[in-house]
Amino acid sequence: MTRLRHFLLSWSVFLGLVVVWQFAAAYGQNVYFPTPLDIVSAAHQLWFSGPVSSLFLTKGAIDNLLPSLGRVTGGWAIAAVLGIAIGTALGLSRTAVQYAGPVFAFFRSLPLPALVPVFILLCRLGTQMVLTVIVFGAVWAVLLNTVDGVRSVDRVMTDTALAFQVPKPQWLLGIVLPAALPKIFAGLRVSLSQSVILMVVAELFAANGGLGGELRDAQTQFEFPSMWAVIVMLGVLGYTLNTVLVAVERRMLAWHFAAAGRLSDDRELVRA
Repeated sequence: MTRLRHFLLSWSVFLGLVVVWQFAAAYGQNVYFPTPLDIVSAAHQLWFSGPVSSLFLTKGAIDNLLPSLGRVTGGWAIAAVLGIAIGTALGLSRTAVQYAGPVFAFFRSLPLPALVPVFILLCRLGTQMVLTVIVFGAVWAVLLNTVDGVRSVDRVMTDTALAFQVPKPQWLLGIVLPAALPKIFAGLRVSLSQSVILMVVAELFAANGGLGGELRDAQTQFEFPSMWAVIVMLGVLGYTLNTVLVAVERRMLAWHFAAAGRLSDDRELVRA
């Protein structure tokens, strides 16, 4: 009941803000700030109206929604695999971390929008360039959190595995990676939000179709309801992807949250 009450309260606040926005925009009649109803109408015309094509979706959704969704999830998945693999290898070697640390710090500090023209020259325009931008920008959060998670594995667990002569692959997959999963998921959440941002930035510059391309076209053609519809859709997309990832995290880290809850209860008993 407490969780349901919190859910209803949070969404009631959100709906209240939408209602305030509706009345304020209708009263102000500013062309740059349309009402939520106008934005919903523009979104319906962009993606949910017209003849239904394959996959039970309209042509607008297939030409723009699906490419952006595929680019975000594909780029983020590649960044996650590379970040976990490289981060695990570096986390197991203190010497490698010391040598590679300055290099990673340098590349991580580079502003990605400034590098988009470089990626345009190196890659073909379209999906390949967008994926390259997403992978390059999103991999660092996963990589660095994986390194931190692997290096923070309990020394007692490692010594116990060595004492029982646990095979190296079993030790890595059964002890190191599960212990590092909480920090790995923290990096995955950060990289997922970065992937959405980088997808929009890359599509604004050089991509045919996609939400970024629609945002660029709506801005240049002064179609402000359509522009706001794309912005709202990006928020919905980011919120949905994050919700799915959090659900997966809670499922895979149920043991971690249970242990944290027991630790909190023990601390309360000690204080009492």
